[in-house]
Amino acid sequence: MAEEDDGKEYRWESGYEKTWEAIQEDDEGLLEATVAEIIQRAKRKRQAQQRVNVKLGMMRHLYIILDCSECMNNQDLKPTRQLCTIKILEGFVEEFFDQNPISQLGIITTRNKRAEKISELAGNSRKHIMNIQKTTETPCAGEPSLQNALELALKSLKMLPSHASREVLVLMGSLTTCDPGDITVTIKSLKSHGVRCSVIGLAAEVHVCRLLARETGGTFGVVVDDRHFRDQVHQAVGPPPAAACLEASLVKMGFPHQAVHGGKEAPITLCMCHMDEPDGEGSKLNRGRYSCPQCCSKYCELPVECRACGLTLVSAPHLARSYHHLFPVEAYKEQEIGGGGDRPHHCFACQRPFVEQDKHKYQCPTCLKIFCIDCDLFVHEALHTCPGCATSQHTFQVMGREVMPVI
Repeated sequence: MAEEDDGKEYRWESGYEKTWEAIQEDDEGLLEATVAEIIQRAKRKRQAQQRVNVKLGMMRHLYIILDCSECMNNQDLKPTRQLCTIKILEGFVEEFFDQNPISQLGIITTRNKRAEKISELAGNSRKHIMNIQKTTETPCAGEPSLQNALELALKSLKMLPSHASREVLVLMGSLTTCDPGDITVTIKSLKSHGVRCSVIGLAAEVHVCRLLARETGGTFGVVVDDRHFRDQVHQAVGPPPAAACLEASLVKMGFPHQAVHGGKEAPITLCMCHMDEPDGEGSKLNRGRYSCPQCCSKYCELPVECRACGLTLVSAPHLARSYHHLFPVEAYKEQEIGGGGDRPHHCFACQRPFVEQDKHKYQCPTCLKIFCIDCDLFVHEALHTCPGCATSQHTFQVMGREVMPVI
């Protein structure tokens, strides 16, 4: 019988099939929907756990420690861990300075058992993004040194004034770290100086990273995919609770005005913003628009710290964008949508009608308007103002007549 059928019926190779590929294709849409739902539920949980009347560090000084070791060439995050991290960091830097315009950020890379500072603490998002993109020019190699990177960040953070918030965000892809000494001593030093360290692991949980986050009051997480990675990184956009050693004090700031030349073009002067740029990347002589009210140095953009006198130069909108962190929108109350007549017709913000797949609605405790989960997250993460409270009109009695105020 084996000769008649040429043995094909009994050869295991003839029945070989990649059954997991069919399962992946069938359940791909369900898997994506499940991951998106998990991320939404995690954001909702963080909003519910957000405490009110908590002291926050508004003038933040954040160092990002980027792992550039050989493990960042792995392709579990497409196209590679390094390129995926760079793309996410580009969006994070823009969002960070949009929500924290009076804060500063720096970047440290670690490879070949060494740590290198590629971007000093500054408020120029364009310069930080350019330095992040330049990390692809040097290939990932060797092992990282978490202790050397933390010591390099601590050397700058411990010199800051007492009212400054000190933070470190570690993006760790390796499961090992090659350190020259006892890293627990460095962790104790970070804790004593009030440096809050958060760690995001790209591979798996590492004990020393968990210990670092727990001892310094930071957070620790391991990513599942690129969307979860982005969500974990963007958690650092909002200011964390202030450290116990953070002191409240008055900070001297300058509010420069645009120079007016009676309709004529502004004279070409030396711009302090581009003094450290190499020749050919930017002109050091241009028509600077802002003048420091203390030393009259010229700058192209705000906010910035004056290089001549050290005065922090900001504008009123920058302070306004930092102000909303002190009075956040109250978390909406989650309610289940029943199958009867209590199902609302549409979301108050986006006017999207509720469908059978919507299991929950979200109600503002102040204006009692109903929102979908997408609008709930948008209000608390980007808008920072409840549309229902902002547009609600209340009538009141004046001499026996109902009067509706104009909003």
